[in-house]
Amino acid sequence: MVQFKQALRIAASSIGSAKLRSALTTLGIVIGVAAVITNASLGASFNQFFEDEVASVGSNFVIAYSKQPNLFFDNEYELIKNTPGITGVSPRKSMSGELSYLSETKNVNIAGVSEDFQEIQSLQLDEGSLLSDKDSYAVVLGYDMANEEFERKISHRSTVDIAFRLEDGSIVRKTFKVKGILQESKETIIGGNGDTDTMIFIPVSTMNEMLGEQDYGAFFAMANSLDNVGDISDEVDDRLARNFGIPKRDLEDEDAKPYGIVDQAEILEQTGQVGDALSSFLFAVALISLIVGSIGIMNIMLVTVTERTREIGIMKSLGYTNSGILSLFLLESVLVSLFGGILGTLIGGLGAFALETALKLPTVFPFTLIQIGFVVSVMVGVVAGVYPARKAAKMNPVEALRYE
Repeated sequence: MVQFKQALRIAASSIGSAKLRSALTTLGIVIGVAAVITNASLGASFNQFFEDEVASVGSNFVIAYSKQPNLFFDNEYELIKNTPGITGVSPRKSMSGELSYLSETKNVNIAGVSEDFQEIQSLQLDEGSLLSDKDSYAVVLGYDMANEEFERKISHRSTVDIAFRLEDGSIVRKTFKVKGILQESKETIIGGNGDTDTMIFIPVSTMNEMLGEQDYGAFFAMANSLDNVGDISDEVDDRLARNFGIPKRDLEDEDAKPYGIVDQAEILEQTGQVGDALSSFLFAVALISLIVGSIGIMNIMLVTVTERTREIGIMKSLGYTNSGILSLFLLESVLVSLFGGILGTLIGGLGAFALETALKLPTVFPFTLIQIGFVVSVMVGVVAGVYPARKAAKMNPVEALRYE
C-alpha cells in the first residue's frame, strides 16, 4: 500500500509537471463550485427577501375582503373580532378623493381605518401620532404625500381639506387636522406598505359619516401567533360562511363566496414555493456546470493514465499493488478538484455578495455553503477519478512496460 505522504508527493509532482493542463482542468471545477455556491446563496437570499416582503405587510394578519358592495357591516366586524385567536381587527374602506392644502388640490387615495389597523400593518411614524378610535376629523399622511406631492411640505400641525364625490354627483368637503406623518416605506412586490407613501388615512367612522354609508370594504385582523394564523383564518372563513348562509361544502369554492380571505401563512407558503422553485432552477444550472467540470477531470485523468502507462508498469514491477495505484491516481484527481473547490467557494461567495448587493437583496451566506463547497469538490474528484484510477490499477505490468 502506498503511504499517504508518498502518494501525495507523487500526485503533487504529476500535477505540477503539467501546470497549464492542471490549471485548465481546475478551472472547470472552479466555475462549477462557484456556480453552486453563488446560486445556493442567491436562493437563500431570495427566500429571505420573500419572507421580509410578507413581514412588511403586517404581523400575523388575516384579511377578509368583500367582492361586492354593501356586504360587510358592524355585524361582520363583531363576528371577526370575537373569533378565538384574533387580537385585533380593523375595518378598512378605500376611496378616491381630493386633498387640498393651501391653494393646491390633488387627487388621492384615501383609506378609512380604525386604531388597530396601524399595528396590524406595522405602520411607523415619522412625526406626530397615529389615529385612535376617539379621533374624528383627523388624518395621517404618507411620507410622499406630506413631503413631495405639494409645493410646501405638510407638517403634522397643519390642517387640510378632504373631499369626496357622492353617487349623486354632489361633493362633501371637510377640514381635517393632520395628526401624523408616516415614515418613508419601501416598495414591495406583494403590495403591503409600499403604497403607503402616497396614502391618506382617516377614521373609517368619519369616512362613512361623510359618505352617508355604513359598510366596509375589508377587515384587517391580527392573529395571536404566526403558527396559528392558518387555523384562525379558517375559523374566520367558517364564521363568515355561516353568517352569509354558505354551505360548508362550498367553502373551498372561492366563486361561491361573496368574500375572500388571505392570511400571512398562505402568502408565506406561496412565496416559499416561488423561492424553492427559483433555488431549484439556480441549483440545476450550477449542477450542469459542475458536471461539465467533472467530465473535464475524468477526461484529463484518462489522458494522464495513457501518458503514464510505462510509469505504471515500472511502479507495478517495483511492488506497487493495484490498490496503491488506484489510490495514487484517485488522490491526484481529488487534489485537482479540491483546489478548484477552494477557489470556487471563495469566488462563489464574493460573486453572491456582489449580486445580492446589486439586486438589493438581503445578504445571506450560510456557512454550511463552505462545507458544501469542500464536500462537493471532493465528491467530484472521487467520482471523476474512479474510472481512470481503476483503469490504471488494472493494467498488466508487462504490457505497460512495452508501451511507447
